[in-house]
Amino acid sequence: MKRSVFALALSASAIFSASPAFADLALATSKNCMACHAVEKKVVGPSYKEVAAKYKTDKAAAGKLAEKIIKGGSGAWGAVPMPANAQVNDAEAKKLVAWILTQ
Repeated sequence: MKRSVFALALSASAIFSASPAFADLALATSKNCMACHAVEKKVVGPSYKEVAAKYKTDKAAAGKLAEKIIKGGSGAWGAVPMPANAQVNDAEAKKLVAWILTQ
């Protein structure tokens, strides 16, 4: 019985860690990104699906978006500016952008 429960837990862990939908949702949540964004709907800022669609063909998007996460920005999505996120370092910003662009 214990062995099957362990196997089930291990399988669930593998599914969630391998699934792009969950890959960096935890990071986005821990860095307060989800206070203004959601995966599928506009909150204060655009949904991550909208961001991915807008930058789908932009080869420079990853760098631009990572910089915007760290430094903030305005104008790309309307009048509400995106504040800088001092909690996010370069590596985390790149990881978040890679995840966002897969939505």
